[in-house]
Amino acid sequence: MSTAAAPVRQLDAHTVGELRRAAEKILTEFGTSATSRPLLERVAQQAGEFSQTLRHHCRPVDTADGLFVLRGLEIDDEAVGPTPADWASAGGSGALHDIELLLLATAMGTPLAWEGQQDGRFVHNIVPSPGHETEQTGASSTVLLSPHTEDAFHPGRAHLLMLGCMRNHDSIATTAASIRRVRLSDEDIDLLTRPAVPILPDDAYADAQGYAAEAPPPVPALYASDEGMTLRFDPAYTPLEGADEEYRAAYGRLEAELSRVSVAVSLSPGEVLVVDNDLVVHGRVPFAPRYDGTDRWLKRASVRIPGRLTRPPAEAREHGYGQAALEARAA
Repeated sequence: MSTAAAPVRQLDAHTVGELRRAAEKILTEFGTSATSRPLLERVAQQAGEFSQTLRHHCRPVDTADGLFVLRGLEIDDEAVGPTPADWASAGGSGALHDIELLLLATAMGTPLAWEGQQDGRFVHNIVPSPGHETEQTGASSTVLLSPHTEDAFHPGRAHLLMLGCMRNHDSIATTAASIRRVRLSDEDIDLLTRPAVPILPDDAYADAQGYAAEAPPPVPALYASDEGMTLRFDPAYTPLEGADEEYRAAYGRLEAELSRVSVAVSLSPGEVLVVDNDLVVHGRVPFAPRYDGTDRWLKRASVRIPGRLTRPPAEAREHGYGQAALEARAA
């Protein structure tokens, strides 16, 4: 794994102030960051009035790395309060930054939420939680969070994943690896672009587990789109035992290549990592949580880009394990 620096887009003080004033205006008006239709409409209105400079910083991912770090937001470590014990108890912690992230997400595309995850919130709190240390979810800590496509099980998954850093005293790294950086044989690509095995819903979607037994659809790991190779990858929730030996070997070589090109991105407060979810798998290194209010704390937002053609058309026929995606569309 490399610690090479991720591409950075540096916000200047004027642009940071523009974003903060927009967020403060919305928070003052609504008194909360809990998303409602009126709040989402106001966010869309404010984002539509952003300067050309701020819009330029929110342009699509434009390198083979498939990611960038937006740097320069202001986080007051004392003012944001202690790291929440879990997402359910976070309440309005860091509410201003929820709205800042939602504004940025709206400038990049259409924010996305899930009925079955974190009560349908559009901005999630990602914190280590007691009892979840060894799971393959964002609440884990002491195990490696395996590199994966966010919400890989679902055809309505995000095109972009945003991780905003609130606190990271221990410099815990997010890992990321782009399919555009790997080297695979034509034979492996041919195998992996065929739908061979399904991807099951992860443990964060309790309501989806019943669907997993109902003939889950096989999906390809790779797709040769007009824009280039994309991937859909989550080995922790992929039952590879259902594939033949040749496919499993090719999948293993893909996994090894992603590991080879993986980079470690240690976010500092005020930085937002933006990942192209069609190009990049992400994970997290293990760490020992303290549960004393000083642990790593990220805000997460998901974004869909209307009209993007980076996925197989057959995905539209998948059942999505009964999980409904909610889009923040303006009225």
